[in-house]
Parts: sequence; C-alpha cells; structure tokens
Amino acid sequence: MAKGIAAAHPTRQARISLIARVGHDRTVALVAAGILLGASVVSVSASRPEPATGGPTGPGSEVRIAVGGGGVDRGGTITEADPPPDVRSLSRIGAIDDSASASELRSAVGSDDALGPQPEAAAGEVGVEGPFLDDGTLLKPVAVNTTVADGSGLMETYKVKAGDTLTGIASNYGVSMMTLWWANSLKSKDDLHLGQVLTIPPVTGLVVTVKASDTLAGLAARYKVDEQEILDANKLEDPNLVVDQVLAIPGAIGKAIPTPKPQVTRTSAGSRGGSSRAPASYSGGAFRWPVSGGGNYISQYFHYGHYGIDIAADYGSPVRAAGSGTVIFAGWKGNGGGYQVWIAHGSGLYSTYNHMSAISVGSGQGVSEGQQVGRVGQSGHATGSHLHFEVWRGGIWDGGSRVNPLAYL
Repeated sequence: MAKGIAAAHPTRQARISLIARVGHDRTVALVAAGILLGASVVSVSASRPEPATGGPTGPGSEVRIAVGGGGVDRGGTITEADPPPDVRSLSRIGAIDDSASASELRSAVGSDDALGPQPEAAAGEVGVEGPFLDDGTLLKPVAVNTTVADGSGLMETYKVKAGDTLTGIASNYGVSMMTLWWANSLKSKDDLHLGQVLTIPPVTGLVVTVKASDTLAGLAARYKVDEQEILDANKLEDPNLVVDQVLAIPGAIGKAIPTPKPQVTRTSAGSRGGSSRAPASYSGGAFRWPVSGGGNYISQYFHYGHYGIDIAADYGSPVRAAGSGTVIFAGWKGNGGGYQVWIAHGSGLYSTYNHMSAISVGSGQGVSEGQQVGRVGQSGHATGSHLHFEVWRGGIWDGGSRVNPLAYL
C-alpha cells in the first residue's frame, strides 16, 4: 500500500529524498536565503532613480529640492510617499512663497516635526541650508529690519570753499554759527579750511549721541526743551531711545568758545585798563563798519533792553575803529562785555567794542578810522562769537546815553 502511495506522488517522494540527503536544518537555511535574495532584488529595483530627461528649453519653474520619495510596501509594491497630514494644512495659509517665514510655516503645520530633515549634499555638490518641508520645499525666512530711526538722516554736509566763513555758512542754512561749531567739534577759527566737510544739523542746537543712561525725558530736562520738540526735530514716533542713536536737540546750548588771553599793545600814552582825555571835537562824517571779513551780519538790532547792535562774525575776525579818536579804555570789565575797547571821538561822541577775544590797542592811544583795535570773540556774557557795538552821547556810564548805532553807520 505504501509503495502505491509513493508511486502516485513522485514529487513528494523527491522532496522527502532531498530532505533526507541534505538534512532538515540545511534545507530551512536554504529556503531563508532564497527569501532574503528575493527581497533584495525588489528593494534595489524600487530605489533605482528614473533616468534624466529633457533640456534647457525655457526659464523653468522655481527651484525645488526633492527630499524623501516613495517606498515599498510589505507586498513589494512601489508606492509614492504622501505628504504628511500636517503639511497639507498649509493650504489654510495659501501657497508657499518666499515671503513666508519659517516661524509662520511652523505655526501653520502645528509643530516642527512636520518640517522635514535637512538634505545631505552629495559628494562634489554644494550643500544648501534649510529648513525644508518633507516634500522638499526650501523655506526662505524673512530678514528682520534692525534699522534704528534717528536724526542722522536729516544732517546735511557742506564742503568749505574759498571765501567761506563759519557765520556765512550757518546763515545760508538757517542755523546759528555756534550750532556748526558744536556739531563739528571745532577748536578755533583756524579749524575752518578749504575742502573741509562740515556737518549741518537740521535745527539750531546740539547734536548728541544717546548713551545707555539717556532717556527722552532726561535729555529734555537736561537741555531745557520739550520732549515733543525733540521727536519732531528728528521725525521720530517712538519715544524709546536706543544706544548710539543720533539726535538733534533744538535750542540746546553747548560749551562756549574758549576765551584766549587777549593780546594788548601798550603805548607810551597809557596802559591797558586805564583812561585818557577825549579829543575836544568830532570831525564829523559817518562811521565805518566795525567788523572786517565777509559773512558778518546783524544778529540783533538796537531795541529796548538791548542798546547796541550785535554783529555776528567768525571768531577772531578783525575789529576796527568806526572813527578816529582816542582810546579811553582797553581791557576787561565785569559788566558782561568781557574784553572791550572804548573810543572817544570828540564832541561828546563815543563808541564801544565788546565781547572781543583779543585787544590790539592800549588806553590813551590815538587811532585812525579803520585801524584794528581787537578781534571778534565771545568773552563776557555772550552766546556765539560776535561784536556788540555801541554808540554813546555823553560819558560812557557817566551821565551819557546809548543811541542807535545805525544812525551813524
């Protein structure tokens, strides 16, 4: 009976004979090796890249870097990878473009996990920094604007030309001469030279650089100006200051021009600070303009409380006698006029020259019309370099009175 069964199933008999010859354990090992070999063949065919096709026939679409791709299911079928569910939610914020930042995309997809890993550059290729989505889209973050608004953009520049004076340049830009002095950290009148580039502030006042301890309220209190005036002058909206911010402080006053020791010429007729007799009579004629050099102008006229004229001019400009006469005083006085010279012209007519930086005549010396008696300065009670020029009828501070100098010039 058994022999009949074996004859009916020759294949089964062959299998039994093979297992008997090879052995059960070896047979199992051979079967396992066959299964692994088949799986390897399927895996290699699934990962084989598609052949490159096409050519440069147009501008093409925007660059996209492919990351990930398909896979092999348990049955060996090649499948295309679906985008993660969270990435699909990007449709809620519209198309992905260059204006979307990484933080916006992370917010849209719900977590950083939906952003794919960084691709590794192949040998010989230049690596591209991410972040990337799982579908290979390169995210381009938006650059942050760190520019601090201040008054530096309102500053103008001017290159000094032949014949320019600091006072003339200031007048052309509608600011005070001292504003330019402070803004350019000038030390003396000799600092102004041909080709020099000057900073021109937008308003009369000081230019300051914000320090760590500065606040808008503090600067306003220090320079006695309104906070809103500072904001308006610099076209600012944010009252919070930033270190190294440049601000123009309208109406602020800096340090006065240093007063040099005056140079006095002594004469045998007297000495500095003395007095002498005036000539008996005035010869007549109009006075000459008392300041030499271009660019000078009247910065303040004769009026109640200000009994003279202020002639703004560059520091150190020559001051000349308005008429011939005798010097009756040359030196310093504590009346606010600083270094000054008084000249008697005869017939009870006198002239005074105040706030000078240097004196070039001595008391008792006779002077002719146009002769230099000193230099423009800022000594005494003065803001900005200028000559305060007065004309007296009667004794100076001795029964006389001051009259409008323009009636004699």
